[in-house]
Amino acid sequence: MAQCSQANSKQPESGGHRHLAASQSVMDDKATLDHDSLAHSWHITGMDCPSCAGKIETALRRMPGVLSAEVRFATERLQVRLAPGTRPEHVAKAMSAIGFSIQNEPSSGPEYARTRLAWWREYQSLLILLLLLLMAGLSQLLLPGAAPLWFALATLWGLWPIGRKAWQLGRNGSPFSIETLMTVAACGALLLGETAEAAMVLLLFMVGEQLESLAANKARSGVSALMALVPNQALKVTPNGLETVHAHQLQPDDEIEVHPGGRLPVDGILLTELASFDESAVTGESVPVDKQQGDSLAAGSLLVDVAVRVRVTSEQGHNTIDKILHLIETAEANKAPIARFIERFSRWYTPAMILAATLVALLPPLLMAAEWETWIYRGLVLLLIGCPCALVISTPAAVTSALASASRMGILIKGGAALEQLGQVNTMAFDKTGTLTQGKPELHQLICYPPFNQGQVLGLAAALEAGSHHPLAKTLVAAADAQGITPQSLPFRRTLPGAGIESEWQGNPLVICTPAHLAPEQLTAEQHTTIDQLKADGYTLAALVMNQQLAGLFALSDPLRTDAKAGIAALQALNIRCLMLTGDHPAAAARIAAELDIDYQAQLSPQDKLTQLLQLERAGPLAMVGDGINDAPALKQASVGIAMGQGTDVALDSADAALTHSRLTGLADAVRLSRAANRNIRQNISLALGLKAIFLVTSILGITGLWLAILADTGATALVTLNALRLLRFNGSKT
Repeated sequence: MAQCSQANSKQPESGGHRHLAASQSVMDDKATLDHDSLAHSWHITGMDCPSCAGKIETALRRMPGVLSAEVRFATERLQVRLAPGTRPEHVAKAMSAIGFSIQNEPSSGPEYARTRLAWWREYQSLLILLLLLLMAGLSQLLLPGAAPLWFALATLWGLWPIGRKAWQLGRNGSPFSIETLMTVAACGALLLGETAEAAMVLLLFMVGEQLESLAANKARSGVSALMALVPNQALKVTPNGLETVHAHQLQPDDEIEVHPGGRLPVDGILLTELASFDESAVTGESVPVDKQQGDSLAAGSLLVDVAVRVRVTSEQGHNTIDKILHLIETAEANKAPIARFIERFSRWYTPAMILAATLVALLPPLLMAAEWETWIYRGLVLLLIGCPCALVISTPAAVTSALASASRMGILIKGGAALEQLGQVNTMAFDKTGTLTQGKPELHQLICYPPFNQGQVLGLAAALEAGSHHPLAKTLVAAADAQGITPQSLPFRRTLPGAGIESEWQGNPLVICTPAHLAPEQLTAEQHTTIDQLKADGYTLAALVMNQQLAGLFALSDPLRTDAKAGIAALQALNIRCLMLTGDHPAAAARIAAELDIDYQAQLSPQDKLTQLLQLERAGPLAMVGDGINDAPALKQASVGIAMGQGTDVALDSADAALTHSRLTGLADAVRLSRAANRNIRQNISLALGLKAIFLVTSILGITGLWLAILADTGATALVTLNALRLLRFNGSKT
């Protein structure tokens, strides 16, 4: 027996970046969506916190002619469906009445960086209020009798927009808003003659609103940057040369040209032989990636070196960036369980606090003949203390910041529920092929038997497997090509169902199949031993048989991902148990599991995987990581399903999270981020409720005044928001 040298020929990396989700939602840049002339989409300004989105939806849904209204806080998008005969201008008018404005603008591209008002116009109301308070302060020094008038004037100036908004919100279904509480408190203070405190309360409230607005803009900055990645124009290749067109006019199979320093406006296929692209905005990978002709390209990728031609593959509104934005938008609807609880809690909490404040103001004077002025004042203080702003924003602020941070690291998490659950996972199950391994078999060893040599064996195998889409067949063809071996010429090829491929060469029958299809008498004792040993080592085998004689034996393996060991070790360091669920035979599974030092279950059908997951979930939350169509049911069944970013669209659509960079080390980063977000939420809730509990007692005892009450509320909101913004700086290394 003559043994040929090992052939470690890898199948060329495709480098393709598959679509990130099979979403049916239309992300149109135009105000009117193509599929429904009554559906409209606008950009909305003036939202400071997620509760604003709820107020807008409530107001619009009560409007005659509005069939549905949905606000996406993260991307500041308003989507409304109007009944026939209802004019879009009515929506704009209603929005203006409750203190918000809308405008038709592109959903992406550099134009998304909108022109801001001059700072003095943006803070005009606050500046005038400060000026009036300054005049009141000077009056106390120079003309004390006029000071109350200045304070009253300042109060009325600050109260007008707040009271007007409270009235509109009340008329449109949101009577228990913070604006209502502020209006009642300020009016009560004016009636009690506490003009200075009323003015200070309004000043602190307006400052708090600006802080919330700044924090919201900071949290949305990552989304805004993502939307600005896709250029609005492209150079389309036409028979008459290059033509500049709007990006939304491009259709699949159009050809465009991109120059160095430009970003791709669409997903596409590279037509140029070789080019380098910076995909950091999409995958989080900071090093430019070399792409070859035929590789897939993602919208938003930056061309580094040479001008290229690209064939468009994405439909309008369905490129990679659009789908990431859609995931971020829909993440708001998939709220964390604790966020849903707080939302339900706040619905009865605010009315309950109004009732409590009313009882504090009325019962002592009525039952104990206490002073009306004193207890009305304390009731107003309690009213401000009861404002739920800090509590309501505690979870959404943390979730939004965490999702933005995850997206920056190449981790897409579909909502607060998945984010919260990910941090509670104590077991993580993995598919093998394409998840822990590269999913591209390699020719590990080729054993040739006389009188055949390596060139003949590889040439005949490549000739038999040419044109096949089977991964093992592609590996053998690639191995021959890598060594410069030309496939032999064969008169015909015939597939043997479930057995292999047959042909003839030089008048002799030729077959390639697995050793299991060979009769025992076709093999020598030494060949039997070799086959058994290779099987025990977990290799997949293929045999080339000429005229009933074994000519060559191919040992193929699917190698581990380069980061598999590091990724598993990082998870185990977080006390997460890792195991592999695979449909492969036990020997191959055992070899991979031994290299990674994890448990495994082999020869599992998709149904078997579901059964195993159900059993494992009894011990606690479980995450499933996969990339194939057959993994979709398991990804859906698990507490958290995580898809590899280069996996199939079905797997990505079924999963709760996706790794756009396909690096297994990102799993530990996702868990750390989730745990950090959960800690942040608990801190925020404790801070919000703790401060309220303290000031609740002090307000009833008369220790806390109106301005301290609003300072406590505004301060709690600011502290909660700033604490949540710390998650934007999460880099994956923190625990």
